[in-house]
Amino acid sequence: MSYITTISGIHFDPVEPEEALIRIEDIAHSLSRICRGNGHVKEFHSVAQHSLECLTEARARGESKRVQLGCLLHDASEAYLSDVTRPVKKMLTEYLVIEDRLQDLIWKKFMGSVPTPEERERIFAIDDALMSLEFRQNMAETINEDYRKVVAEIRCGYRDMNEVEQEFLRETDSLLRA
Repeated sequence: MSYITTISGIHFDPVEPEEALIRIEDIAHSLSRICRGNGHVKEFHSVAQHSLECLTEARARGESKRVQLGCLLHDASEAYLSDVTRPVKKMLTEYLVIEDRLQDLIWKKFMGSVPTPEERERIFAIDDALMSLEFRQNMAETINEDYRKVVAEIRCGYRDMNEVEQEFLRETDSLLRA
């Protein structure tokens, strides 16, 4: 078997992805059930919740709608590949190629094109700042000072996965209509 079955019943091959089979409903559902930090957190904190927090931060910084949507979708490939911790991920060169190809396809589908290098820099600066905040709030560890760059009011704690899934869908719809 060279595919996964998504919650909507689609057979999806993450190694040879087809844009037509990518569904925002599958992404929202999956990401709302994948825990950040490989589950090593005080309270369940989903990848979808992290993505929504990145969106909140992008809005607070006055970023463009494209950067906001890029922030919301920056981990969307994990809905099809799962979340691999950074220390391991950087050692998996073929995985990184697969992840980048899939992530670019997702961005292309929903944003019309992949983010520019400047947009990527802005998206991942927000991602890094939020990760720093998550470590500080949900793991009682300071990994760097990036959490100080966060301007939005964000509490990284438990939220109901179904509510997070629905908010992810609403925010995606809102940004796509903007």
